[in-house]
Amino acid sequence: MKWIQHLKTINEHRRLVRQGCFRLGLYYQGLVHDLSKYSPSEFLVGAKYYQGYRSPNNAEREDRGYSAAWLHHKGRNKHHYEYWIDYSASEGEGMVPARMPERYLAEMYVDRVAACRIYNGKDYKEDMPLKYYLKGKEKIMMEADTKRMLERLLRMLARDGEEKTEEYIRKRVLRKVFVPSFMKKCGK
Repeated sequence: MKWIQHLKTINEHRRLVRQGCFRLGLYYQGLVHDLSKYSPSEFLVGAKYYQGYRSPNNAEREDRGYSAAWLHHKGRNKHHYEYWIDYSASEGEGMVPARMPERYLAEMYVDRVAACRIYNGKDYKEDMPLKYYLKGKEKIMMEADTKRMLERLLRMLARDGEEKTEEYIRKRVLRKVFVPSFMKKCGK
C-alpha cells in the first residue's frame, strides 16, 4: 500500500505549498503546483520507490541511474531551476541557466520549505531548507542572480523566520510582479 502513503505525501506537500503561495499572493501557482505528480509517469514511479523520508526520485535514480519521473517533472514545472536551463545563444558555450522569473523563484522557495517540512516532520526547523541547499549549492546549475536571491531568502528564513521572509518576498521580490489594482488605489 505504498501508493496510498505516496498519495498522502503528495497531497500534504501540495497543501503546504498552496498555503505558502496563497500567503504570497500566488493563488494560481498554489492551485496548480506539482499537478504533474498525479500523472502515471510520475505517480507510479513515486509509489514504487516511496520511502517516506526522501524523494522517491532519488531512489529511482540510484536504482536505474536516472529518474524518468524527475525528467518528466522538471520539464513541466517552472518552479524548478532545472526548467530554466537552455542552450546558450553564444556559439560554443553549451547549456546555460536562465534567470528565473520572480514568481517562480518565490514558488521554488515555498516548495523547498514545504519539502523540508514533509521529510523532517515534527523535527523541522527553519534552518533546514538552508542547510539542505548549502549541501548541494556548488553542484547546481542555477543562474547567478536567481541563486543569490534563493540563498538570501533561505538565510532570512533561518535567521528571521517564515513570517518576516514571506513579508520580504511579498514587498520586495514580488512587488514588481503582481500588485492587485485595489492595492494600487489604496496606496499600498
